[in-house]
Parts: sequence; C-alpha cells; structure tokens
Amino acid sequence: MPTLSLGRTTTELLPHRRAVAVAVGPAVAWAVWASGPGALTPALVVLAAAGAALWVIDARTHRLPDAITAPATTLTAALLLLAAAATGDWAAAGRAALGGAGLLAAYLLLHLMNRRGLGLGDVKLAASLGAVAAWSGWDALMLAAAAPFLLGGLVALALIAARRAGRDTAIPFGPFMLAGTGLALTLARLGA
Repeated sequence: MPTLSLGRTTTELLPHRRAVAVAVGPAVAWAVWASGPGALTPALVVLAAAGAALWVIDARTHRLPDAITAPATTLTAALLLLAAAATGDWAAAGRAALGGAGLLAAYLLLHLMNRRGLGLGDVKLAASLGAVAAWSGWDALMLAAAAPFLLGGLVALALIAARRAGRDTAIPFGPFMLAGTGLALTLARLGA
C-alpha cells in the first residue's frame, strides 16, 4: 500500500493548523478590502494567507519557515507581474521590485550586524512585504519599513515594564513585520 508523503509546507503547518485556520479568513478578507479589490488583490490574498500562517508559527516557535516564505514570495512576485501586465501599470511593478529588493537588502544588513537579533526568515519575508507595500506607493513602503520596529519596540518595553521579559528575551519579529505592512496598506487604502 503506498504511503502518503506530506510536503514541507504541510508538516510546518500541521501542528498549528487550527490557529492558522482561524487566522486565514480574516487575513484574506482584509486583503480583499485593502486591495480595492483590484489588480493587487490576488498577490495580497496570497501574502495575507501565508502571513497568517507565518504569524502563528513565528509567535509560537520563533521561526518563519522557508517552506512558506519561499513559495509566498515567488507567487506574490508572479502575481504582481500579472497585475502589471493586466493594468499596464509597469511603474507600480518597478516600484514593487525596488521596494522588495530594498527592504530585503535592509533586513539582510541588519541580520549581518546582529544574527541573533534578526533571523533569515525575517530577511526573506521582507522581500514580499516590501514589494506589496511599494506597489501601493513609496509612503506605504516607508511606513511598512519603519512600523515593525516601532511596534516591536513598544511591545518589548511593555513586556519589560511588566517584568514578563528582560533585555535579552527573544521576541518573534515576523508578526510585527506583518502588522506594520498591514497598517501601511490599510492607511494607503484609506487614503491617509
């Protein structure tokens, strides 16, 4: 009798399937709202669904698995190119490429400066987050780049003040990256 082989993505998600299932619905609904809906919708839906899974996994394990970040990044990039082809908005596609590459480079530099402080999973996630934020504009990219550090810093200070963490306590950064990009895209949608 043949055995069923589970892919890496499935094995990464399996222990967290219930929490991910709860998180994906609202994330996808937000993505449809935040994108208009429009040409950006498919890319943002893919990234929101992957982001919901990554949020749960990183919060629980302090890992952003390649089995999720790699396909999400590849599919998001392909869908952004299709969006540009469908709309003729090659300026947005160029901005997305520059934003993704720029945020990836910035996170890689931070990782190289302090390998314990920022993991390679964060670096890989930065590419797709930078691309979708930059598609919406340079202001959205700047907020998506800065907000995670502000949000993460505020939570870290609150945890230290409550004596639930110390200066050396590791805090997963992926959820703050996702929240910062979500905030940037929400404000872009609202025209703020």
